[in-house]
Amino acid sequence: MAALLLTSPPTFLPPILSSKKSPINSFSPATKSSPSPSSSCSRILSPLFASTTTPSVHALRCRVRYRVGSWRCGALGEGSERAFNDEKTVYSGVYGPWTVEPSDVREVILYRCGLVTAAASFVLASSAAFLPEGNALGDILKQDIDFLYLLGASGLGLSLFLIHIYVTPIKRFLQALWAVGVAGSIATYLNLARPLEESLIQYVIDNPIAIWFVGPLFAALTGLVFKEGLCYGKLEAGILTFIIPGLLLGHLTGLMDNGTKLSLLGIWMALFVVFAARKFQQPIKDDIGDKSVFMFNALPEEEKKALVQKLEQQSYQELD
Repeated sequence: MAALLLTSPPTFLPPILSSKKSPINSFSPATKSSPSPSSSCSRILSPLFASTTTPSVHALRCRVRYRVGSWRCGALGEGSERAFNDEKTVYSGVYGPWTVEPSDVREVILYRCGLVTAAASFVLASSAAFLPEGNALGDILKQDIDFLYLLGASGLGLSLFLIHIYVTPIKRFLQALWAVGVAGSIATYLNLARPLEESLIQYVIDNPIAIWFVGPLFAALTGLVFKEGLCYGKLEAGILTFIIPGLLLGHLTGLMDNGTKLSLLGIWMALFVVFAARKFQQPIKDDIGDKSVFMFNALPEEEKKALVQKLEQQSYQELD
């Protein structure tokens, strides 16, 4: 027997939508489930976000399991059970139900690949600082260190372009920091490092004042890891939020000796690898967030107002 996948309405409204202090809200009408094991399960989804068709169900035994804000009803057949396609899971969002589309999966994979590219490039470039002078591998890394810097900045830029942040101005601010940092890096290389026949990295090492030019790029990285640490409670991301600006400011002000800077750099390298690797352990939907919020933000203002009014009316009906 086929399994029926249902999503319960959210249990709250955002402050901008709720003028009551009730924690209960429904975004669209749904049939009330009966405690009888032979009852059928159905759900009417908002046509603004998704449309589904409910097949006829006869003498099905339903079992309901609560899963992180959603209800899943499985129909049990005689001696067998078939799960509904997980890719068609309907999640309950603040502004309505949503599903994970193939385009969402591609975006998340590219976002994570950008982080891996940035982490790998940074670790390779930074490894040169720990290799003895005259080491063959160290010489190769130093020759290509500007290419690694460019590759890492490109990976970070890709991730910042695809990152999901509910507050759009914050996302644009991080992207602006990245753009300023890239422009400053290019200008520093062309006007200061290249005339001296030095790499950009070596010039910044020898001239701490150059942190002002490349620093915004790392400020954007700090913002990204801060977001990840705040949203998912990742310890490595939280530590990186302090390590990255701490090392750069220590180099800029001259308050850190080389031993301390190397220690912090080593910690940065290790945590960056852990951070990027652990991204692939998360479910795809985690990096998507509440897709209904982004869908709502993409609507014209008139449609936003109409949807808000509809949600408020449904909230009042629940209170009655």
